[in-house]
Amino acid sequence: MYQHQLSQSEIRQYHEEGYLIPQIALEKSEIEELKLAVERVLETNSGIRPEQLVSVHIDRLNDEGVRGDRTFFELANHPLILDCVEKLIGPNIILWGCQLLCKPSADGMEVPMHQDGNYWPIRPLATCTAWVAIDESKIENGCMKVVPGSHKESVSFQHSKDQREKLVLNQMVDDDRVDLGKSLPLELDPGSFSLHDVHLIHGSSPNISGKRRAGVAIRYMPATSHFNRELIETGKDSGYLVNFSERPLWLLRGEDKAGNDLEIGHS
Repeated sequence: MYQHQLSQSEIRQYHEEGYLIPQIALEKSEIEELKLAVERVLETNSGIRPEQLVSVHIDRLNDEGVRGDRTFFELANHPLILDCVEKLIGPNIILWGCQLLCKPSADGMEVPMHQDGNYWPIRPLATCTAWVAIDESKIENGCMKVVPGSHKESVSFQHSKDQREKLVLNQMVDDDRVDLGKSLPLELDPGSFSLHDVHLIHGSSPNISGKRRAGVAIRYMPATSHFNRELIETGKDSGYLVNFSERPLWLLRGEDKAGNDLEIGHS
């Protein structure tokens, strides 16, 4: 039976720095199952860039054009991850997103430095993302990098359109108040995971190494926030198709306190 309680120092680090790497990991057998799921999703979605596979936890052809795999839904429900998330955002937890971010060797796309909330229709803006490493995620193959403390005071920094090609997202932080030179890499071994706040500035370099970098970002919001389906229109404004109007939500723990529609999108 999995059981992990974040220490007070870990919880304090998350709130002060905006991120945390718990000193725990999935079992080797679970990592192998995730690797198999990655291969299945890549094979069935060969026409989509492997860094842009949204809603992969939906085990069908979803409303954003991706055919997902139930393995990722089971990962999002993993008690090891949920117990950590609960300590950070409270006992009422909604799963609202899950994206496979697989950077192929020698051709992995860059993620410009950004804030997640710049793209998301959640008010009050609040989400904890669990980024689970399926392969090694190191500096050489384009691991995530973060600007510690950039989440403080819940500031939404100015972003501008990035016109370069081969980017996972098309907007980047462009604000004189931010020193991107203070970013730190978050290196992860397979099965380990990081947690980060919705306001934390983060991104990742392209993968020009000979090693693939596959990971999955699982999005949890406190059920005290509202998922406003009308706030952002369906389209490719972020760089790839998102359809928040039909995105299904799952209440994983506790109660929905904000009147979220938990029926839309469920077949």
